[in-house]
Parts: sequence; C-alpha cells; structure tokens
Amino acid sequence: MVAAAAPILNVEMGSSYIPKDNPSKPLGEDAHFVISDKNTAGVADGVGGWALKGIDAGEYARDHMRNCVASVVGAEGIVYPKRVMTEAHSRTTAAGSSTACLISFDGWFLRAANLGDSGFMIFRGEKLVYRSPVQRRGFNCPYQMGTREQFDKPTVAWSGKIRMEAGDIIVVGTDGLLDNVFEREIVELLAAEVAETAVDLATMVAELAWYNSLDSVKDGPFAVEARKAGRSHCGGKIDDITVVVAKVTASSFSHG
Repeated sequence: MVAAAAPILNVEMGSSYIPKDNPSKPLGEDAHFVISDKNTAGVADGVGGWALKGIDAGEYARDHMRNCVASVVGAEGIVYPKRVMTEAHSRTTAAGSSTACLISFDGWFLRAANLGDSGFMIFRGEKLVYRSPVQRRGFNCPYQMGTREQFDKPTVAWSGKIRMEAGDIIVVGTDGLLDNVFEREIVELLAAEVAETAVDLATMVAELAWYNSLDSVKDGPFAVEARKAGRSHCGGKIDDITVVVAKVTASSFSHG
C-alpha cells in the first residue's frame, strides 16, 4: 500500500555583492555567506564610521561571517541563527563593528536573527507578506556588534520563526539594498518573471539598488527616512550592496 505523497520544502539560494567604488577598500565593508546544503545564509555590514579612526570595519564583518560559517558547518540538526550569531561573535576578534542578518530553513519554517539595519523580506504571490524589524537607536544609527563592551550583544538581536509556502521568495540584504530599493520595486521585478534562478534574481535586485544609489534626483528609502528625521538628503545612498535570495519550492516523496 502506498501512502499519500508528502510535500517537502526545497530551497535554492544565490547571492550578489557590489562593493562601492573605494580603491582603499576594494573588498568593501559588507560580507556574506551561503551554505546551500545547510539551507543557511547570512549578511553583515561593517559600520563605516570606523574609517574616521583608520579602521576597516569590513574586516570585522568578514571575520564574523567566517565564524558564522564555522558554526553552521559544525552544527548538528537544526541551525539556530541567533545561536550561530552568538557563537560567531564570541570568536570574532577583528577591530570594528557590524550589523548582521542570518536565515536558515527548518522544514517548512524560516528561522532568522537580525541585529541592526540589515534584514530580510518575504514575498508571496508577488506581494510583500513580511519584513524583519529594524533595530536602530536613531536615524542612521543601527544596533551593532563589536569587540568592545559598549557594543550590542547578539542576545538583543531580533529572532523569529515563520511558516513558509511553496513559491515564497526571501530577499536578504544589507542597508545598501534596503536604503535604495522600495518594496514595490522588488515586486515589479518578480512580476516581470525575467529571473530564472536565485542567483539571477539576487543579481538583478543588487543592480537595481546600485543604479538607484547613483541617482541624485529620485529619492530612495534613505532619503525618505532622512526627511522624517529632519535631515537633508536627496536621491540614493552610495553604499556597499549585498543581496541573498532564497526561492522556496515543494517536491513530493511517497512511502511504500
């Protein structure tokens, strides 16, 4: 006797990174990882203010992401993003600080942890159905983790578990994406159905963010937030841009 087929979740993940043009920091200040066989990914954004002290915060972001990878690879069973973030933070020794956002799939659930103003969005049926909370103390002042005591600890990071559906698309990004692209612009890309793979879509979203960042006339999300905070800013915001896309599908298996 053959039991009814049970759907299982499949995830395809891809990424794109466009560092801003800075000859002294060709790697930029963002970092990320994608581990497909663990259905886990993360982004980090080194806080640029460290440049005033001669410190490349990208080193902290890259060190933290490397330590996240080590934690994920060593994990048995379910990957808990906040635990990974915490373990990686305890091992990170580079100077500087960064924000971070990690996602991992557990069956039909998305687990996530976010510290600061990186984050993720979930699109379903070409509509935004969820956006992760932003952690800021004020305009352009995100929560951030670092090696010094005054910085935030991963224990204060937002974490959550969200039910997925077949066809969902998750877009993860640093603020180089979120400060330059409105949600409706990503919906328009999804509606156009021109991206066949997760890598294709991540590349298209990153290129859109890059294009918008160079626009000195059309206001992006950062300019809108600046006005709300009584600040003056027009157009886009030039920044490092990191995008990770996860596409969720379903397949079936049967028990005999």
